[in-house]
Amino acid sequence: MKLKFGSVEENVVTREEFPLEKAKEVLKDEVIAVIGYGVQGPGQALNLKDNGFKVIVGQRKNSKTWDKAVADGWVPGETLFEIEEACQKGTIIQFLLSDAGQITLWPTVKKYLSPGKALYFSHGFGITYKEKTGIIPPADVDVILVAPKGSGTSLRRMFVEGRGLNSSYAIYQDATGKAKDRVVALGIGVGSGYLFETDFYREVTSDLTGERGTLMGAIQGIFAAQYEVLRANGHTPSEAFNETVEELTQSLMPLVAENGMDWMYANCSTTAQRGALDWWKPFRDATKPVFEELYNSVKTGQEAQKSIDSNSKADYREKLEEELKELRESEMWQAGAVVRQLRPENN
Repeated sequence: MKLKFGSVEENVVTREEFPLEKAKEVLKDEVIAVIGYGVQGPGQALNLKDNGFKVIVGQRKNSKTWDKAVADGWVPGETLFEIEEACQKGTIIQFLLSDAGQITLWPTVKKYLSPGKALYFSHGFGITYKEKTGIIPPADVDVILVAPKGSGTSLRRMFVEGRGLNSSYAIYQDATGKAKDRVVALGIGVGSGYLFETDFYREVTSDLTGERGTLMGAIQGIFAAQYEVLRANGHTPSEAFNETVEELTQSLMPLVAENGMDWMYANCSTTAQRGALDWWKPFRDATKPVFEELYNSVKTGQEAQKSIDSNSKADYREKLEEELKELRESEMWQAGAVVRQLRPENN
């Protein structure tokens, strides 16, 4: 159906127009092979299985992720296989490894993409930057995408709670004439709240911008800046953390999620409202040039190249842990650990 978002009309698919039973009918003869059991793999695989689809998992034996899959109920030799065997058995191959992992494993996966199969992504990276990744699918397979707008952990938690995480969907290649039905059925199957149409390029550029911007990079930068200013002016770590992070995540953002930013403003004091209304535009004007610089870096492929270069190094995980340790051991997040312990539900 078409719905207006502001003044723009977009194509969306809801659970009402494409119910689970219809999705199961579309995929009744398919075997969905989930390759990779790291970030998105567990949530999507478990949701599909619980929704009644034929799902197998492909993972390397004697790995932590193999052990995790076993712990989650996947049975070796029945629903859990080595990657090559899962690719052979699957009619839909969900390629859910990291971007760097996809580059490494692509020659293996490509061997099993026989005519009529579907290659499924949850990120447009590998296809959009195919000159850098080498991921060029054969012409006789469907190439589709469902990208949940959140982590695999959130996808699974919301599914278990009876809720849904919105997802985008895209078709890069429709070799069989069934790509639209396949991708929408899979989007419903993994537990999407609703699906909105995109393409691989727009998915990856918006996603890389969001991750580096308000979803992760910018929010940490803003948190750190305000916390440091408060601490420099004599406020305690507890006070600075509560005024910077805790109140936002525990009190205010749930109101935004419930009914929008104006609703959150309307439920705060008149002093808070006045300050927020006076200051949001200066913050927009101060940060917009940074977002424009960021988007240009994404659009030109610089961010993709940085990711490939960094994540392909043998010592990537060790260096990543060092960077995460810097965050974890900063005063702000050390204060946060204590604040979280003091929440009533944790006592």
